[in-house]
Amino acid sequence: MKIQDNPALITAIRDRFAHVDSCPFQGERIFFENAGGALTLKQVVETSATYAAIPDNQGRDNPAAHALVATIDKAKADLAVLMNAPSGQFFAGESGTELLFRVIRTACVAAPKGAKVIGSSIEHPASRSAARRWAEIAGLDYVNVPHDDATGRVTAEDYARLMTPDVAVATILHASPVTGMGMDVAAISQAIRAVSPNCFIIVDGIQHAAHGQMDLAAYNVDGYAISPYKMFSRHGYGIAWISDRMTALPHDMLIDAPATGWEFGTRDTGAYAAISDVVAYFDWLGGEITDETDPRARIEAAGRAIHAYETHLTDAMINGTGNLPGLRDMDHITILAGADNPAREGLVSIVVDGMASPDVVTNLNNQGIRTHTRKADHYSGNVLDPLGLTDCIRISLCHYNTEQEIATLLAALKEMGEPG
Repeated sequence: MKIQDNPALITAIRDRFAHVDSCPFQGERIFFENAGGALTLKQVVETSATYAAIPDNQGRDNPAAHALVATIDKAKADLAVLMNAPSGQFFAGESGTELLFRVIRTACVAAPKGAKVIGSSIEHPASRSAARRWAEIAGLDYVNVPHDDATGRVTAEDYARLMTPDVAVATILHASPVTGMGMDVAAISQAIRAVSPNCFIIVDGIQHAAHGQMDLAAYNVDGYAISPYKMFSRHGYGIAWISDRMTALPHDMLIDAPATGWEFGTRDTGAYAAISDVVAYFDWLGGEITDETDPRARIEAAGRAIHAYETHLTDAMINGTGNLPGLRDMDHITILAGADNPAREGLVSIVVDGMASPDVVTNLNNQGIRTHTRKADHYSGNVLDPLGLTDCIRISLCHYNTEQEIATLLAALKEMGEPG
């Protein structure tokens, strides 16, 4: 069953999210700013409040502490199902960015002197900055793989052209928060390992996580980080997975602490519990569209359905819906990375001729349509500068958005191109 063919399911999906159609400060609005942070599950809000009130810590010998440890253990087991991780470990940190820095730092410091670090120009600075900084400190050469400006992507072939056996660390972006394009992580990883089998490969999955299934068993990588606030949870923490061999590397830790421990201090049990809520949501959604009973099979079905529905919505945005023309048919609109790009994951970035992007965003916001400006700054300059753009408008959606919301957006953008 497809989400787009079941209005009752779309209603049920939207009912599970807080502030799906209104802002507590603005009132009614359409939320197309999901790449900046997705909507939060109502259950996450309830769970967070419950755990915030508990005064006990993990690791004590009392009923509350035991329950907290069980909650954390369950969350890690749930994450293993969500991300198909048969080995390795999950741990929480300050944010996805902080965790990427920590994992990349560890890999670079452990690399042989004179080795190389490889990454691509499409990457978010979370991984790119960490790799370049720690390559320099560790005395490693940094190899930049240029992305294709026209498609907004980097491919396995692009990595393969620059790979050498002395590459010890590699970084991969799973999906771009500027172009919205997804990368073939499994293929890129395979290209890296074909030349340097023991390379430590770390993936930034922050933008991708909400838009389709994750499959660590298929990627053959050593690190993967997400920011749960971009995957229907809340701010204040990140989650990383690392392989067993990454776990075993010398890393920052307390003296005489367990050698495999990577967490610092007492983590928020409520954050772990909230991740279990997210996994339960994917499981529920998969159960609505398939007869599968295995949780991983349901999660995979949910991921496929989410991707198909978001593709349906972005196609409607680009090609039009009802009697409204799509973005490709509006002469005053330019679509970044092209109108026909099968790698797109729920995000369309545009520029409007004759209007600064911040003005477009303000105009839309005044009509109750929430979007965002990406500027050619330290976050997005690597993508926008080669295109000769100072800024763009990012329209990012998730599977709780609707075709009617797309129609409202198209009507507003069409009006911007009309005389007078």
